[in-house]
Amino acid sequence: MLDHVDVGVVDLRSYEPYVSAALSQEIRSLARELKGARVAQVNATPYGGGVSELLRSLVPMYKGLGIKADWKVISGDPSFFSVTKSFHNALQGAPEELTSSAGETYLMYNKLNADLLDEEYDFLIIHDPQPLAIRHFKGSSNAKWVWRCHIDTSHPNKEVLAFLLPYFTEYNAVVFTMDQFVPPALEHPKLAIIPPAIDPISPKNMELGEKICRHILTWLGVNPQQPLLTQVSRFDPWKDPMGVIEVYRRVRREVPGLQLAMIASMALDDPEGWEIHKQVTEETKGDDDIHVRTNLVGVSDVEVNAFQRMSQVIMQKSIREGFGLVISESLWKGTPVVANRAGGIPLQMGDGVGGFLVDDTEQAVDRILYLLRHPKEAAAMGRAGRGRVRERFLMPRLLADELRLLASL
Repeated sequence: MLDHVDVGVVDLRSYEPYVSAALSQEIRSLARELKGARVAQVNATPYGGGVSELLRSLVPMYKGLGIKADWKVISGDPSFFSVTKSFHNALQGAPEELTSSAGETYLMYNKLNADLLDEEYDFLIIHDPQPLAIRHFKGSSNAKWVWRCHIDTSHPNKEVLAFLLPYFTEYNAVVFTMDQFVPPALEHPKLAIIPPAIDPISPKNMELGEKICRHILTWLGVNPQQPLLTQVSRFDPWKDPMGVIEVYRRVRREVPGLQLAMIASMALDDPEGWEIHKQVTEETKGDDDIHVRTNLVGVSDVEVNAFQRMSQVIMQKSIREGFGLVISESLWKGTPVVANRAGGIPLQMGDGVGGFLVDDTEQAVDRILYLLRHPKEAAAMGRAGRGRVRERFLMPRLLADELRLLASL
């Protein structure tokens, strides 16, 4: 059997402060329509990325509605995850070369995981490229299969896309975050656009008092009396960590005492992250005001929550971004964001609504300085951003979108 991730059960009533009566009623109606259905969510890692965060909240909500829902994680060795990371990068536009050995490794492990998927389901939702070909190796069945893409595939590497396209078409439906991410070469009769969302009652987003936030930052070596700039993201070249350091150093020339926090989760399916973590550590050595923290040294969801609440500005310098949950997370806490105009980021915020969108390092420096120098305007932007997230990017809306899709199948 595939590895099973054990999660709890969450009643929809827990979200009453954040969901309209009409949406709550629709969710319950859809759940009744799907009563008795067996649903499997399948991805590549139980921790360390946006997909795992979504599933950790979404699966308990399914269960709370009386739908049998499981979360399954595929297996693979380092060679497989090295290949899938190269595919991930290629689908976001990197000039990766598709070798015959890479293709063989990818298909071999997908077949292995297909063989391990021996339970019966009515719906299977497969996330991202790593387990994409499982559907191919399971053959025909009465189940409905959905492939969910969480990355920016607007400018994919044509060679890798051509290799994967036949596996897309075997699904009953394919889901993207934005229309712009649908590759022009993909022709599919059932396309759905469903943006991700954040969970307002999860440990990462629940309300935390300022006193406990200050204690957490102090415990992690950060001075809560000094201004703080933070980026929360994987150590990934698409998140431009070296560019983050450059922006910080330029802003600090104007703001003595400024601190930078670089917060990351190291993920099971991302071997590249370890090398970039090493590069960042080397580059920041000797600067006591740069705080590089990961889930390996005591930073979990609650700590991320505290960093996002206590920062004067959150930065997201992504070059490519499928969605970037950290944008909505930060805005939900009323903290203004300065972010590159990349992928799904403009979907969540706009200039003056949550912060500023920028196109280069110079603009990032300028806008961060503006927010640090105008705290009242920064607070107003943060409040506007929270309102936008409440309206569009909370978990009950995502649940409703997904249930609608399953019901339509």
